[in-house]
Amino acid sequence: MTLASPTTLGTRAVGAVVLALLAAVPLSAQRGALTQPRNLGRLVAQAAVIFRGNVISTRVEPHPELTHLTTVVVTLRVRETLKGEAGPTFTFRQYIWDIRDHYDAAGYRKGQELLLLMNPPTRYGLSSPTGLEQGRFRILRDAAGREMAVNGHGNAGLFHDLEPQLKRQRIALPAQLATIVSQERAGPVPSGELKDLIRQLAAVSLR
Repeated sequence: MTLASPTTLGTRAVGAVVLALLAAVPLSAQRGALTQPRNLGRLVAQAAVIFRGNVISTRVEPHPELTHLTTVVVTLRVRETLKGEAGPTFTFRQYIWDIRDHYDAAGYRKGQELLLLMNPPTRYGLSSPTGLEQGRFRILRDAAGREMAVNGHGNAGLFHDLEPQLKRQRIALPAQLATIVSQERAGPVPSGELKDLIRQLAAVSLR
């Protein structure tokens, strides 16, 4: 994936970019950032690319042109793509502002298995998961060895008001996930069922 960047920008432009980035994330958090809560339908519709993969590398560095901005560059090996085109590897550059993110690459770790719902890159080559932590799911295994998915908010609000949308779009759910969605329950969900639901939502959003 090619990282886009402008040719020349001054300090005033850098300030405008920072303000735009902060304005784009108005109530919930990547540490110091606030993001508006979004349910899964909105996260999927907003995402340009959705894929599952393993982190190959991370590095924290200034933006190549907007040098006042600190960014993390993350590369993943793609295992499967649920929406858009990801290729065999996927690289993105994410703006970070919390000092803690400088030291732990915003929580991205080599070998980590993630399901990412990615925003389209900006004109400055910056991207991030939709809703920040809301669109970033870790793939874990429970005590029984089942694959589960949980985002940075513990899946809180992920299914809020989603059931009426699914009924309108005639999207059927397996019994276990149907109960979770109807009760708008937080907590880890089976990753296979979540991926199937994402695929169906992506198909609707692309019509």
